Amino acid sequence: MNTKNNLLYYLGVVLVIFISSSEGLQRCFHCRSRGELGSCKDPFTHNTTLVEMKREVGVEIVPCASGWCGKIVESESSAKEEYGVATQRVCLQRGPSDHEDRCAQTKWNHKRVLMCFCKGDLCNSSDNINVNYLLLIISAVITFRMVV
Repeated sequence: MNTKNNLLYYLGVVLVIFISSSEGLQRCFHCRSRGELGSCKDPFTHNTTLVEMKREVGVEIVPCASGWCGKIVESESSAKEEYGVATQRVCLQRGPSDHEDRCAQTKWNHKRVLMCFCKGDLCNSSDNINVNYLLLIISAVITFRMVV
């Protein structure tokens, strides 16, 4: 192998190791708000740095041992109360028994809610792209380029 291929190979190995080790630290957003003015509602706009520095009011980033985060949204029918729809983001003690990310209508605290489960670092935001998958794709492309 020449020097360029060696460099790309080692970069790919480092990225794969980084991806594997980053799965160990799982965090979730933790917040609750009701109505249009709340900081926890969708669309969920946040600045992770400001949240970690405690400058964004009402939103926290908490460590999550299970790795499973959740989002709970009251249904519109129960929201006809006086203050509007409540949204809550939490760390779950454990995920669903089938270990699948999903959203489902269910009853919770005697109310009809939409409950979503996801596994991954800060996955209970509104963002759909997870950096770990992006790094995995980049390392796969680098590895493919080395082989070809």
